[in-house]
Amino acid sequence: VQLQASGGGLVQAGGSLRLSCAASGRTLRNYGVGWFRQAVGTEREFVASVHRSGGGTLYADSVKGRFTISRDNVKATVYLQMNNLKPEDTAIYYCAADPRIIFSSLPNSRAYGYWGQGTQVTVSS
Repeated sequence: VQLQASGGGLVQAGGSLRLSCAASGRTLRNYGVGWFRQAVGTEREFVASVHRSGGGTLYADSVKGRFTISRDNVKATVYLQMNNLKPEDTAIYYCAADPRIIFSSLPNSRAYGYWGQGTQVTVSS
């Protein structure tokens, strides 16, 4: 599965961006999908995820109330709507997917078998 993350860019603090994660040639409907981010000099960290069964979601505490992950099963795309962005949200954002991931493992980057290339999000103060 080849994942394509897009939608990053430069935005001022308080602004919004919507990231998209699409799979080439197939649907993500039966995959658990997660968003992770990595800022310069830091380790990759969990941001948000959506499970394949029923679409249950999880969020990192740092983004709760500001970010929303959602699926569009018709377009076979998973979105990350990011509102009220802060400079500390600046990072490369990656989407990941796996067909067998269980709900409790969604925040664990090692549980995903497929990764996209990343999209840069820069939030200026």
